[in-house]
Amino acid sequence: MIPGVSMNDHGFSRRSALQATGVVGAGLGLGTFGATSASAAAPDAARAARSAPPSSAETMIGVPFEGRDTIRLGIIGLGNRGTGMLEVFLALEGVRVTALCDPVRESAEAAAKKVTDAGQPKPTLYTKGERDFEKLCQRNDLDLVYVVTPWGWHFEMAKAALEGGKHVGVECPMAMTIDELWKLVDLSERTRKHCMQLENCAYGKNEMRVLRMAHEGLFGDLLHSAGAYIHDLRELMFDPDYYEGPWRRRWHTRLKGDLYPNHGFGPAANYLDVNRGDRATHISSFGTPALGLAAYREENMPKGHESWKESYVKSDMTMSLVQTARGRVIRLEQNVSNPHPYDRLNVLAGTKGVFEDYPERIYLEPDMSGHEWGDFADYAKWDHWLWKEHSNPPGGHGGMDYIMLFRLVQCMRLGIVPDFDVYDGATWSTPVPLSHASIKAGGAPQEIPDFTRGLWEKERSGIDSEKPK
Repeated sequence: MIPGVSMNDHGFSRRSALQATGVVGAGLGLGTFGATSASAAAPDAARAARSAPPSSAETMIGVPFEGRDTIRLGIIGLGNRGTGMLEVFLALEGVRVTALCDPVRESAEAAAKKVTDAGQPKPTLYTKGERDFEKLCQRNDLDLVYVVTPWGWHFEMAKAALEGGKHVGVECPMAMTIDELWKLVDLSERTRKHCMQLENCAYGKNEMRVLRMAHEGLFGDLLHSAGAYIHDLRELMFDPDYYEGPWRRRWHTRLKGDLYPNHGFGPAANYLDVNRGDRATHISSFGTPALGLAAYREENMPKGHESWKESYVKSDMTMSLVQTARGRVIRLEQNVSNPHPYDRLNVLAGTKGVFEDYPERIYLEPDMSGHEWGDFADYAKWDHWLWKEHSNPPGGHGGMDYIMLFRLVQCMRLGIVPDFDVYDGATWSTPVPLSHASIKAGGAPQEIPDFTRGLWEKERSGIDSEKPK
């Protein structure tokens, strides 16, 4: 999938590209690895419809972690996100950071200092080129590998971690093609190691409260949900330091559809018990013209800037409708190219009422009448036990990062089943290739594979977990 020497779209190595833009050693991107393989930019539509290839291994549904007092952690990618999450991991009891990997040595050294400042031994560093992560994954003293790099590397690194006998947590999306998602499902089953999408928005305080209320029947029979990632990233995508090079912007030259569905799809899928009694079956997507990035470039970038060689095709606003086996509907939206306040929509509606976020508001019968929104704060008693125990958690994104990692580490240390598995991460990532295929086909529905191979019909717990005893 990725050649021995990683190349970007124009044939230059990542380090050459960074040198050309003057950002080698900055260590400030979401991740610090280079561009992706060309194959990720051209999903195989025929294979996208493949529902359930045969498997020679048993399911990972309901498989607990092994249980251990200390979780030995390796992190691949030490840019903005990787460094921030390292600090959260260091705040958790029972985590030892054993190995760090980033091709920018200065980023790895700075991260290692955070580890030693926290009172832990200096971790082993892997900084010798873009494929040094393979050596990290081959170590025999790691329990969990955390992948926090540009999207095109997620599959290759998760694959290496699983083949090295490690559990792996991946930033979103988990992979960029349907074939890659199936391969991660197969590898997780074959190696008996969990491959997990670390979807922090599913652990948001509002999302977890709404999830518990839905399971308690407060919304009645559930009908539809909505989620989004609407976030004006124009300035950041043209900033050579923030994402450390143009990798994120260049995905807008490759795919038309929803490049970042997980923050919206994950919580919505949880509300509707997708893979736990219901299943996402089809997606139909539509997109606006791709105008926002070109307009921003026209107003802000000098004529000699590298971005003038780019032609943007990704729809500014992507809108998708996901159908479920039980007849319910999930609406997904994504826009990072136009002026708009941050919004994830976060909607759930049923026969007894509706919740809508940004701003948060609720209407439930029989509690309310007169068609006036009620105060969501009145339902604080439905907060998840994690938020009741950690009412003011440290870390970014309002504490949801901490809640997510605390729970993951708790599950690993206690030897219990994780809240999410490879089937969830694979499902939440399918809109990346399938929305692109649908838009190219005029909105024609695309089949979402059943990664559980028929086991979705069985109800089971997920993020709405019970407190361990």
